[in-house]
Amino acid sequence: MARDEMLTISEVIEEIGVPLSTFHRWRQLRKGPKAIKLPNGSVRIRRSELDRWIATLEETA
Repeated sequence: MARDEMLTISEVIEEIGVPLSTFHRWRQLRKGPKAIKLPNGSVRIRRSELDRWIATLEETA
C-alpha cells in the first residue's frame, strides 16, 4: 500500500487554484480539507483528505 502523500498549503492552493487568503478563510470557517498541524507549526494536508474534500464538493455542485 502506498503512503498517503502529505501536501503543503502551497501545493494545495496551486492544485485547486485559489489564493492563499481564500484557503485560510476556508480553514477558519472549517470549510476546507482537514489539515494536520505538525509539532514545528507547519500544516500539511493528506492527499486522501484533499481528494475526499474535492469529491464532497462535486456531490453538492
